[in-house]
Amino acid sequence: MNDKLLMDDLLTSVKAQCDLFLHATIESSTPDVHEAFNNALFEVLRIQNEVYGKMAARNWYPSDQAPMNKVQQVEQKFIEQAQ
Repeated sequence: MNDKLLMDDLLTSVKAQCDLFLHATIESSTPDVHEAFNNALFEVLRIQNEVYGKMAARNWYPSDQAPMNKVQQVEQKFIEQAQ
C-alpha cells in the first residue's frame, strides 16, 4: 500500500468519525455527555485538518479556488430562496 492510498484511507476514516461524533453531540442526553462528545468531535476535526494539510502539501488532495462570480451567484440564489 503506498503512502497516498494510506493517507486517503486515513482521511476517509477520520471524516466518518467526525460524522459520528457530530451526531452523538447533537443527540446527547445530558450536558456531561454532550461535552464529552463535543470535545471528541473537536479533537477529530483537528486530526482531520492535520491529515488534509499533509495531503494538500503533497498535492494528493488538490483544491481549486472557485471564481468569485460563481460564489456570488450561489450566494444570491440562496438569498432569493430564503425570502
